[in-house]
Amino acid sequence: MGGIVRRIAREVLGPERAELVWGRLDVVGDIAVVKKPPELSLEELGRLARALVERLPYVRSVWAAVSPVEGEYRLRDYVHLAGERRSLTLYREHGCAFQVDIRRVFITPRLSYEHARVASLVRPGEVVVNMYAGAGLFSVVIAKHAEPERVYSIDINPDAYEFMVRNVAINKVGDKVVPVLGDAARVAAEMLAGVADRVLMPLPELALEHLPYALRALKPEGGVVHVYLHVGATAGEDPVEKAWAAVEARLRGLASSFRLRAGRVVRMVGPRRYQVVLDVEVRPSTAPSF
Repeated sequence: MGGIVRRIAREVLGPERAELVWGRLDVVGDIAVVKKPPELSLEELGRLARALVERLPYVRSVWAAVSPVEGEYRLRDYVHLAGERRSLTLYREHGCAFQVDIRRVFITPRLSYEHARVASLVRPGEVVVNMYAGAGLFSVVIAKHAEPERVYSIDINPDAYEFMVRNVAINKVGDKVVPVLGDAARVAAEMLAGVADRVLMPLPELALEHLPYALRALKPEGGVVHVYLHVGATAGEDPVEKAWAAVEARLRGLASSFRLRAGRVVRMVGPRRYQVVLDVEVRPSTAPSF
């Protein structure tokens, strides 16, 4: 897909301005989403969008994302550019199907590798708590490709919860995935205290703040927490090392023992800014303080 999209962008916008779009375009189901570069007008993006709809049979609608991900529900503002005026689609990855609405729930295909990677780490019989589960992608992929006893899938956004329930049914994993509508920190620390072998924290903005609540969800003997962070790193700095320093400092006093199993850069989210995931083995203190 990349080659033909780059070619279309160069033909429509010219080589220099086409480079501003490259790396900012995702296809979710049959919807293309372009994160608007400040240097390009909506009129220019509209011309590109019409060309994409005309020349790519798998793209039926194109939208411009005109704001960053923000707010409690992690949503963007969008402007329709071309094709069908709808934001609902069926997105597929790793043999699973997900009904999503890009305007109502956070969705990015750039986490596809992470969904499969984490699923490959889940051992048979594990109980997983997925904080900030969105439409349930991590949860469903884990249920389909691993053998967990249960995956508790939490989100505070009622629309995300609605799609999560649908996606659990679509993929026939209702015997393993339990959708939960509510505040992830409160649910993890209270309703699910002491049940988890593994906790996912795929919301970088809240990961450090909510780490004590994630530890409350772990079984007393401990488990693994997948912590996702956004980290700025200048030339010569290691984003994973910076992320680990922040998590290590936060864990002191919260855990009786901990160690970093693995860490990796998931993706770039801005100039010299990275999304990092740390797989941390943790044995929580008797009662982590908040």
